[in-house]
Amino acid sequence: MQNIQFKKLVISNVKEIIPFGKLLNPNKSNEEIESSLSEMFSFGNYHCFGLYQDGKLVGISGGWITVRIYSGKQLEIDHFVIDDTIRSSGLGKMLLAHIENWSIANHCKTIELNAYVQSDRAHKFYFQNGYKVLGFHFQKKI
Repeated sequence: MQNIQFKKLVISNVKEIIPFGKLLNPNKSNEEIESSLSEMFSFGNYHCFGLYQDGKLVGISGGWITVRIYSGKQLEIDHFVIDDTIRSSGLGKMLLAHIENWSIANHCKTIELNAYVQSDRAHKFYFQNGYKVLGFHFQKKI
């Protein structure tokens, strides 16, 4: 039986988180990822969740607590990633359930996220877990 633990990650876990940031952002340097994470952790509304299997970090997700007129208090999931060597093993579903339970305990009304257009596996995963597409995410680099 595998030993699964969920931990709230903090700034001192940044070096451990960087490889997961690289999985989603292979063109970013470790230094860029570390800098972004350091700044993210400095905000009071950012939370990072870790999934450990047998003492090894195998999945992470960050999230932002926000309040929107249309949804009320919400958690916006950011950079949800499981170690690519063990995907489709049920661990992502476990991490997502943990995050959902944490969100309920923290009085969130909704959970939202963005997924890259080309991430068909991610789309399937979120659909299977009850998420719906509400619109398009737009970006302008400035």
